[in-house]
Amino acid sequence: MISITRLLCDIAGPGDHLRYEKKEIIRPVVVWNCTRQCNLSCIHCYASANNRKSAEEMDTTAGKAFISDLADFDVPVILFSGGEPMMRKDLFELARFAREKGLRVALSTNGTLISGREARELQDIGFAEVGISLDGTKENNDRFRGREGAFESALRGIRNCVALGLRVSLRMTITRFNYQEIPAIFQLVEDEGIDRVCFYHLAYSGRGSGLQQDDISHSQTRAVVDLISERTEDLFRRGRQKEILTVGSHVDGVYLYLKLKDKDPPHAARVLELIRMNGGNNSGVKIGAVDDRGNVHPDQFWWHHTLGNVQQRKFGDIWTDTSEPLLRGLKDRKGLLKGRCAKCRFLDCCNGNLRVRAEAAYNDVWAEDPACYLSDEEIGIAE
Repeated sequence: MISITRLLCDIAGPGDHLRYEKKEIIRPVVVWNCTRQCNLSCIHCYASANNRKSAEEMDTTAGKAFISDLADFDVPVILFSGGEPMMRKDLFELARFAREKGLRVALSTNGTLISGREARELQDIGFAEVGISLDGTKENNDRFRGREGAFESALRGIRNCVALGLRVSLRMTITRFNYQEIPAIFQLVEDEGIDRVCFYHLAYSGRGSGLQQDDISHSQTRAVVDLISERTEDLFRRGRQKEILTVGSHVDGVYLYLKLKDKDPPHAARVLELIRMNGGNNSGVKIGAVDDRGNVHPDQFWWHHTLGNVQQRKFGDIWTDTSEPLLRGLKDRKGLLKGRCAKCRFLDCCNGNLRVRAEAAYNDVWAEDPACYLSDEEIGIAE
């Protein structure tokens, strides 16, 4: 994640200590895709979710054992995701258990199933954040989500959470079909009192693995990051406290640094310090994922590569076992990277960006990320 608000406006968000603090021992934020079942059918779903519950889904007992292992390993945050996590009948029981174990709990949902009663339950449990996905407004969102009325249902869920003071984070995955709706998303965030918005660069995984052609071009990406930056600074000038982030491309931090370098060198130096401290993509390091069956993955986009299973070994044992080739490589990848990534002068800021995207494009985990929109001159490799 790149906090545009932190880099441009020097305002720290609740999760910034996970991104911008150096620690000797690093424990990952864990995304638990606790079910594959979903009431929608999103065209870019990395989990390839459907409306059926998997017969191998971990039950409540297994889920609590897994959560206990996370607590013992000092994991700071568990993010309940899916599929649609609200379709698990024991979600609230599991979340309460995680809170009792001292874990910070967050939710990633499509928002369509959050009634007033469910919102009160989320508040009572103490969810730190409720992330709700929208991919545009009204008909465009419904087309992405595969169900008419999904936007209005999600909006009701947002309003039910905001009414109770829950911290809501809107998530939008950027594609060529919806990037022009970013101004409307910013307006929605203001109108509805939403605290935070995350703009996700498209990851070519799950049902999105064949959608590289649906990504926006490099020039469009630059324009999008410019727009997001301008709107972030506008919110700041007007005293509107919103946290704006981009996800899935640490190139954005470098791009902001390069834009500031000549215009405001002291500010640029602070940005460079922060993005170096962040360290770039942290799949397999500061973030990990576990699916509904207990399989451990380097992040939530790596369902096609399993590191182990938490029903057979403790999560901490799997996460620290560097005999696994991919995990070992991700934890110390700089010498393995190829192409433009290997030569880039900002490698310590980006760390090769999203490896799953490189694999999808070139069938090589260590190839350059095709979504990097910086020029050869900007990254210091031009002849």
